[in-house]
Amino acid sequence: MDASQGGQPVRRREIFGWCCFDFANSAFTTIIITVVYAVYFQKVVAGGDAHAAGWWGTALAASQLVVILLAPFAGALADVTARKKLFLMGTAVACSVATAALYFVGPGEVALALVLMMAANIAFSLSENFCAAFLPEISTPENVGRISGYGWSFGYFGGLLSLVLALLIIRGGEGRVPWTFLMTGVFFFGASLPTLLLLRERARPRVLGAGESALTLGWRQLARIKEELPRHRTLAVFFLALTVFLSGLLAVVAFAALYATQVIGMTQQEVIGLFVLLQLAGVAGAFGFGYLQDRTGPKPALVLALLLWIVVCVWAALSRSKGEFYLVSSLAGVGMGALQSAARAVVSSLTPPGRGGEFFGYWGFFGKLAGVIGPLVFGWLVAFGGYRVAILVNAGFFVAGLLILLPLALGPRRVD
Repeated sequence: MDASQGGQPVRRREIFGWCCFDFANSAFTTIIITVVYAVYFQKVVAGGDAHAAGWWGTALAASQLVVILLAPFAGALADVTARKKLFLMGTAVACSVATAALYFVGPGEVALALVLMMAANIAFSLSENFCAAFLPEISTPENVGRISGYGWSFGYFGGLLSLVLALLIIRGGEGRVPWTFLMTGVFFFGASLPTLLLLRERARPRVLGAGESALTLGWRQLARIKEELPRHRTLAVFFLALTVFLSGLLAVVAFAALYATQVIGMTQQEVIGLFVLLQLAGVAGAFGFGYLQDRTGPKPALVLALLLWIVVCVWAALSRSKGEFYLVSSLAGVGMGALQSAARAVVSSLTPPGRGGEFFGYWGFFGKLAGVIGPLVFGWLVAFGGYRVAILVNAGFFVAGLLILLPLALGPRRVD
């Protein structure tokens, strides 16, 4: 066994089942948000309209704003009913169906494309919260970095496989691109089945007081953010840093493929090949930095990852050749896996026992707030200043996040 929570042993197969969800949902972010559909939307659906990048960034921001409002209620309801797994699988199915439906969107149907993408992204983002809320239950302070790293590594392998499948489909002709969206929906659903079968729900239903409901708890949770987080000062300041640097990271995720095609001049197949390399680098980053965090603590891993991202943004703004951009993307892949894995592990280590749904609801709140800020700012910077200006400005998010993070003492689990 790898961990034990509340006297219930955590088997390796259960950790494997948890990791499978990262494997499954990475197909959505890889194919839809980053590599294929973002480019397809701008070129085919929007017909190359100059404002397409702004529309794309605004739609991503709007979907995250919806999640910000829904996440506290969903987290509270999951905790009260002890049905995190049911909510996890329900959001996975919703995302899968909306993603597959993108197959039917044709040229000029901009509104339909954005509505479906937003619906899928809302379901995906909520599922991330439910998945992360299991981490405190299946890990200990000693191995949380490794287990979080396993999940991100599985995610990159899932993204890699989805890219290979997309490449095989697209090689049959550009007209076959919509089949990749159908494939992604099926991939997400099928690959998440081990999670349903292997992951256990350890929480127990709560007895609500008079006049309480999941709805009132959700509203209270929104209202309590100002009251609750100051009691956990380290976590509160970390959430501020998280919001800032994730704004930069999520902007890159949303526009990386568009940058490669519009600025560097890569073809769709070259972009997929580029992201295959990025996925492999991401595996190394998530896995390697997970071990680094367990050995040295989370702060050195996070600082190193943020420094790496500052270099990536500046170098990308100066890149001129495809070969140079391949090198930049490799560093980005390492930094992406490292940053996300380390950040999730920090939140897990600082979460009070039995409050995973609530505190990962906060994690979701600030992560989704970053999803509003980053793509929105980047998209309209592109529309009015160009991609190179946007990526250079984007480095500022990582610089600011690093400055906020540096004074923090991030060690073993603490509830301060």
